[in-house]
Amino acid sequence: MRTPAKVRVGDAPDTRVVGPVSQTDIVRFAGAGGDFNPLHHDHEFVATSGFPGVIAMGQMQAGILAGWVSDTFGVEHVRAFGVRFVAPVFLGDTLTVGGTVVAITEADGESRANVDLVVSGAEGPVVTGSATVVVATT
Repeated sequence: MRTPAKVRVGDAPDTRVVGPVSQTDIVRFAGAGGDFNPLHHDHEFVATSGFPGVIAMGQMQAGILAGWVSDTFGVEHVRAFGVRFVAPVFLGDTLTVGGTVVAITEADGESRANVDLVVSGAEGPVVTGSATVVVATT
């Protein structure tokens, strides 16, 4: 087991940049997750939907965010994780993934950090969320 990350309230671990999002990224995620909604791959359908182009499924961004949390803090230290979809992600978007430690509490004999999470595109947040992770305080 990895040693818990050492953090303080206000810390913002290194962000991750992902993208630009490609049609291949979306199709691969659709195949893995079984989400074959035509909004994610059918340009003719999307033209009738009101969206300006193909959109990535929200679970793709949630998965990217979950990967950042588990890589940053260790999957074995994650106690809770949740997201809210805020805005669509389009082909060509580049995403910045990160979070900020907003509180540290004690529970069940562990120090746990509450981390506010965000995935942002050029226009602002596309996914927000939170995680609770076991940490070592500094």
